[in-house]
Amino acid sequence: MLVALGAALFVLADVEVGMTSADLSRVIQGLAAGIGFIGGGAILKLSEERDIQGLTTAAGIWMTAAVGVVVGLGRLGLALLSIALAWLTLAVVGRIEHGISARQAAQAEEAEKRKRRERVLEEQPE
Repeated sequence: MLVALGAALFVLADVEVGMTSADLSRVIQGLAAGIGFIGGGAILKLSEERDIQGLTTAAGIWMTAAVGVVVGLGRLGLALLSIALAWLTLAVVGRIEHGISARQAAQAEEAEKRKRRERVLEEQPE
């Protein structure tokens, strides 16, 4: 919320001062780059597991700033539509991700059971 508020304030202040659209576009460009840099700090690559975490967080920070810019420009309808689409996307992707994780966990558990059975069979004398 603070990201959206900050982005909206940057845009509103510049609009109220009477900046030209060219100058305003540079402010928005700076906001997008700066927020992208902050989001980049939220991304972690775990080299041991070949796993990358934080992409959704980074995208959420960027989306929040974009909504703030849109609100600052006075486009409330577009802001509400963007929020609804982001919420829907996160809900759908979250369910898909949960299903994939559950399947992978079940497969890993099954593989571990198989290994245990094989070890038990190997240890038994013939």
